[in-house]
Amino acid sequence: MSFIRHALLLLIVILCPLRAAAHELDPGYLELAALGEDRWRVTWRTPDVAGTPMPISVSLPLACAPREGPAPKFDGKGWSTTWVVACEGGLAGETIRIDGLERTSTDTLVRYEIEPGTVEVRRLTATEPAFTVDVVPGGLGIFTSYLEFGVVHILEGIDHLVFVFALLLLTGGTRKLFWAVTAFTLAHSITLAGSTFGWIALPSAPVEVVIALSIVFLAYEISLPSQRRDALTERFPGFVAFGFGLIHGLGFAGALREIGIPQGDVPLALLAFNLGVETGQLIFIATLLVAWFMIRRIFPGILAHLGRMTAIASYAIGTTSAYWVVDRLSGF
Repeated sequence: MSFIRHALLLLIVILCPLRAAAHELDPGYLELAALGEDRWRVTWRTPDVAGTPMPISVSLPLACAPREGPAPKFDGKGWSTTWVVACEGGLAGETIRIDGLERTSTDTLVRYEIEPGTVEVRRLTATEPAFTVDVVPGGLGIFTSYLEFGVVHILEGIDHLVFVFALLLLTGGTRKLFWAVTAFTLAHSITLAGSTFGWIALPSAPVEVVIALSIVFLAYEISLPSQRRDALTERFPGFVAFGFGLIHGLGFAGALREIGIPQGDVPLALLAFNLGVETGQLIFIATLLVAWFMIRRIFPGILAHLGRMTAIASYAIGTTSAYWVVDRLSGF
């Protein structure tokens, strides 16, 4: 019983949404949209921490003026400001830095154009708070940037990870897991591509609600004995994963729209981002399976409590995802 209590406590700590911690981990966002004639429109957004902007700031190249914009205003989630700069000689070969980022636990996404229509994306972190703008952006740089962003997005997207974790519990880590994950991958790849190319267009708010509802559904199914579960879910979880994967793909597309895609390299960026998402997903699944293997080696008798642990996990997942549903509905 002591082990079960500790397992429940661990699940609560991992899965319960803690708003303060979330704000401290929210990313910053910097966009430099080229206007031509060595002029850029700068959009700077910093996370909110206890009602004030996170203490990070943009450091533009010395050739740019003005290097600072007006005071940021709160937009409901973060603090944003916009201004126009003139950078004599352009941005190529210059350094862009986020001051104070090294003292945080977050990162900053930088989306910039050397010239109109030529989009580049960089992710700055506490260990790498600055970068030098490439003189000639190449395909390899685009591929690695979007691959990294895909990995980071899935590993930081707690709702997508909880969905994958629920699939693992539902299938029991058997051959059904392989088909369920494959179906989920195929489905979200379809809607991610469709949304990116403009074939599918849905507002993000209801999509996020349905994503949370998909996790509530899986949590409910996991809480039931196998003989009482929906016949389709129990026998063919891949079909369920495919259906919900279509919705999750729209969520991934929303994240991709936020950073933008280089118009001349849409297929390359889309492929790299999708591969990044799959890589992050496989890393997560592999970590769970290795952790479960180690736990079974350390606690040989744990299988006797598997049913109770699954029930605890289902209630923790269901409670958290139900909170997400209410929270996202309130944000409409």
